[in-house]
Amino acid sequence: MGSSYRLYGGLMGDTAPVAVVTGASRGAGRGIATALAERGWQVYGTGRTVGDDQGWGTGVQLDHRDDDAVGRLFDRVTAERGRLDLLVNNAAAISDDLVSAKPFWQKPRDLADVLDVGLRSSYVAAWHAAPLLLERPRGLIVFTSSPGSVCYMHGPAYGAQKAGIDKMAADMAVDFRDTTVATVSIWMGILLTDKLRSAFDGNPDALERFAEQAETPEFTGRVIDALFSDPALAELSGQTLIGAELADRYGITDSGGRTPPSHRQMLGAPRVPSTVVVR
Repeated sequence: MGSSYRLYGGLMGDTAPVAVVTGASRGAGRGIATALAERGWQVYGTGRTVGDDQGWGTGVQLDHRDDDAVGRLFDRVTAERGRLDLLVNNAAAISDDLVSAKPFWQKPRDLADVLDVGLRSSYVAAWHAAPLLLERPRGLIVFTSSPGSVCYMHGPAYGAQKAGIDKMAADMAVDFRDTTVATVSIWMGILLTDKLRSAFDGNPDALERFAEQAETPEFTGRVIDALFSDPALAELSGQTLIGAELADRYGITDSGGRTPPSHRQMLGAPRVPSTVVVR
């Protein structure tokens, strides 16, 4: 079993902890789901298309634009597992046009969909997950984010979504204060997805050099597993954290023993929210 199960097996019961990972059919979500499953988690992963080859648990075909369908997902988790320990909000509507160097008004209007499936959908999933997480002796909501929340990256729609995700983690932590649930936003680095690797076909030396600055999608999943087990988790609640720096804290390396770098100096540091609470 994984580190979370070993550390909290007695506290959490005899069954393995349960995670929901949204947007798990490819990229970061698939890597996170895979890494969690390898560490003993029972994983439910969502995607608009879910194949039989995911290899990490229960795939759920789901469009996160459908709030009621999201609710039925958590009803299913309750019926089948009777618990939820972790929600990873990763689903986002990302278009291939996102990385165009054009100004936002010359890009397709549909790029704004990331404010629906990405920002709003994360709120809805957390809304459904919260009552289940509150029943556990330890619960965690993780939002996957990036330095695009503080620097210009891919345009205003992407930046607004990432900034909103970071703020959502901070504000939900206020509402979860004095409970057993923590929320964090994690900045991932450059991801070595299958799509990115394919861009280096025929040039393995260039891929190897590029990989020194990048992370595998599974890397963040291993970081999340260790974070869940951190005795100081409550102290981190509400913060935006850089995945590579968390990995250093927990002694986690990526494939081949690589240590992915933090891009704090180049891209900026997470914003620290005000401690003022206005109700």
